[in-house]
Amino acid sequence: MKIVFMGTPDFAAGALEALIGAGHDIILAVTQPDRPKGRSGEPVPPAVKVCALKHGIPVFQPLKIKTPEAVAELRRYEADLFVVAAFGQILSREILDMPRYGSLNIHASLLPKYRGASPIQHVILDGEEYTGVTIMQMDEGIDTGDILYQKEIPIEKKDNYETLHDKLKVLGGEAIVEALPLLEQGRLTPVKQQEDLSCHAPLIQKSMGRIDFTKDAQTIDRQIRGMTPWPGAYTSYRGRQLKIWLAEAAEEGSAGPEENSGGKDSAGRSKAVGNAAERRPGEILEIGRDHVTVAAGKGALRILELQLEGKKRMTARDFLPGVRMERGEILGQ
Repeated sequence: MKIVFMGTPDFAAGALEALIGAGHDIILAVTQPDRPKGRSGEPVPPAVKVCALKHGIPVFQPLKIKTPEAVAELRRYEADLFVVAAFGQILSREILDMPRYGSLNIHASLLPKYRGASPIQHVILDGEEYTGVTIMQMDEGIDTGDILYQKEIPIEKKDNYETLHDKLKVLGGEAIVEALPLLEQGRLTPVKQQEDLSCHAPLIQKSMGRIDFTKDAQTIDRQIRGMTPWPGAYTSYRGRQLKIWLAEAAEEGSAGPEENSGGKDSAGRSKAVGNAAERRPGEILEIGRDHVTVAAGKGALRILELQLEGKKRMTARDFLPGVRMERGEILGQ
């Protein structure tokens, strides 16, 4: 089967590597144009282009995939199948129907849940316990095509966007490699998506990283994990931006003298500090050797890694000797 692969970022490159490793005939890689990146502004090739060139696969980088010229170029390859993963452009019906087997998409969620551009971040933000990848037959909608194959994994309590992305990148490669022989054998049964179970995962915006300490500690913890590494979860401290890279939700509780130093309860769980009725959201309740505990709308947040504007990312243990935080100060003011 002759395959044209369409994709752009690292997630897609993982699937391309898996297809190549499984011996599939990738006749063309279609990806976005090189884009300027970093302070130098030098154009940087997409991960899919780097992968394809490494394996001697021709690369096509149309600015717009739906132009007559781009469509003619795709038709020239007479592919049996298009495999698409995070390509970043909408394919027309003319393109989708071009190959004998149509076009398959590798999507990083268990459809019909989390259609859209940022499913990995949103499953963390929403506190989902499981996610996965879906191989679907593409149609003209946004992630609305028939489901052909799915693989599921649990979301660990410490997973952030970066770690979950890397797990799903591997899973996506496994799923497409497992699905293609079944496709050729006619053993994949298309399943219509249930619209009443669908939800949307819109593109992540930088403003979504701003922490609102009136929310409960569990929600803030998920926000930090979902926004790591970009745009990062952030607040302000003494007029400067403060990014929080790693934290954990502490339990609600009243602090007696034995709790003022933080620590854990008899079950080994982190404890909140201070009288909940007297605390203000964002208030620094406790400064330990390796953490800072901050009040949330419900519970408290134990901060373990952070970064003050103009400084490097560091653990709280390394951060605190140089920044004299004080109990009672308010983050976010």
